[in-house]
Amino acid sequence: PRGARLALARTDGAVEVYNFAANYFQEKVIPGHEARSVESLCWAAGDRLFGAGLGGDITEYDLSRLSAARGVDGGGGPIWSMAANGTGTQLAIGCEDGSVKIFQVVPGGIQFERNLDRRKGRVLCLSWHPSDTHIVAGSIDFFRVIDVTSGQTVQRIMVNHHVEKAKRECVVWAIALLSSGTVVSADSFGRVQFWDWEQGTLAESHTVSTSAALSLAVSEKEDSIIVGTSTGSTYQLQLLPVKLGGLEKRWVRTKPFQFHSHDVRAVAHSPTALISGGLDAQLVIRPLMEKIQKKGYDAVLRKFTFPHRRLVSCARKARLLLFQFSQYLELWRLGSTEETGKDGEVLPLCRMPEHLVQLKSKGPEHIYCSCVSPCGTWVGYSTASRFHLYRVRCDGDGVSLRKV
Repeated sequence: PRGARLALARTDGAVEVYNFAANYFQEKVIPGHEARSVESLCWAAGDRLFGAGLGGDITEYDLSRLSAARGVDGGGGPIWSMAANGTGTQLAIGCEDGSVKIFQVVPGGIQFERNLDRRKGRVLCLSWHPSDTHIVAGSIDFFRVIDVTSGQTVQRIMVNHHVEKAKRECVVWAIALLSSGTVVSADSFGRVQFWDWEQGTLAESHTVSTSAALSLAVSEKEDSIIVGTSTGSTYQLQLLPVKLGGLEKRWVRTKPFQFHSHDVRAVAHSPTALISGGLDAQLVIRPLMEKIQKKGYDAVLRKFTFPHRRLVSCARKARLLLFQFSQYLELWRLGSTEETGKDGEVLPLCRMPEHLVQLKSKGPEHIYCSCVSPCGTWVGYSTASRFHLYRVRCDGDGVSLRKV
């Protein structure tokens, strides 16, 4: 929020940081780790980045060394959600055992502060009130509002109460608590609902999708909301006056965007753009045209479909290609042809491309970078803590690797 950087997590545990000021350039990549799954990320205390996941640890990332710096056990089993308060001094986590715990962000790490009221059912999403007085926590079939000072649940609302004989459970996937006291929930029935939490009543309900609504984000002025669904579409809801110039306002679904092919697991709302990330591994940045005055690079829709760092390296003389995956490398020999032709033509092969060797990395850390030498006789790769070098020998059809 209000920063110049965007952090995103991938399913292999890698974390990437993009810089808005530098045309959304991918500034840093922290490689993944076998034991680290990242369910939620948040910035706290200015530019400190924290992640939490199903391993049950809260991890702070060292953005200068590009590694996980410190991990603290959350103490409540797998962590499904995490949120920082408005000032960035406290982190709240939602755990598998139904507890919400508060941690203090201190110099050099985080410190457990206290447990809030615990109820049955895993806590899938969390949101702080902008004044830091209340936290709303979403679970299966209900959400609750917790007073931070007393630690007690002050309101518990069933999201399916008004649906007659609801057969299947309703998962509250995402939630937001606005400064007006309105709670916005997104659930597995594809609904975005607005609740008055003090009265415990439903104010508005919008069915945005036939499948689940998975994620939501609210703009800083609280007049626009972006929702991501499991069909790959994102929707924008805006708070607009009912009559032109009138004071009464209502939430209106304004724009649907279909930029993803799979679940939209994460969304963010910057002052000038809607940002979404999905299981199709794409990051999409959609500028809000009404916020951008002049035409230019800022007004362009951006889709990040390819990696910003090199994952394939080539040994020209030996006609070899090295492909880097998170936990192994593959070495291929290129095919060859005896024909000649113009640029862009596809020539018949007299020899097919050949998969020579697969090299698996040892240990839980994922591969950060790799390279094959131009002569094709050396392969090197690196993880966060170790560098490995191998000698490659091609004798006839066979290939042998020797660790150096």
